[in-house]
Amino acid sequence: MRELGIGDLARQVRMRPSALRYYESIGLLPPARRVAGRRVFPAGTLRRIALVRMAQRAGFTLAEIRRLLDTDTGRGATRQWRTLTERKIPELDRFIQETQALRNAVADCLACGCMNFDSCRLLSSDPAAEDT
Repeated sequence: MRELGIGDLARQVRMRPSALRYYESIGLLPPARRVAGRRVFPAGTLRRIALVRMAQRAGFTLAEIRRLLDTDTGRGATRQWRTLTERKIPELDRFIQETQALRNAVADCLACGCMNFDSCRLLSSDPAAEDT
């Protein structure tokens, strides 16, 4: 089985070795084997880190990810994944709505073209200023 030293692993996943040691300490990564005093990880750790990152991008906390990774691969794990992801979807929907509103505000500002933040009617907090 191919193994990667912590430095090689860090370079491949573009993380600092200290972050990998932290992930290992909180149980996101399996304990590294020691070879001549150096941490080495099985090559499969690359997939595990990819999964952690994907879950983070989806909005899962490290604690939630750890709970998901700690479960076995049986029906209980599938049920737990389903429960957590069903709870996460409304959060993601809210994030998408907020991001879309921000995108629209930036597009409106660009379309306005006034480039004068002090007198821009789009940035005014006075609703009456919009009628002028």
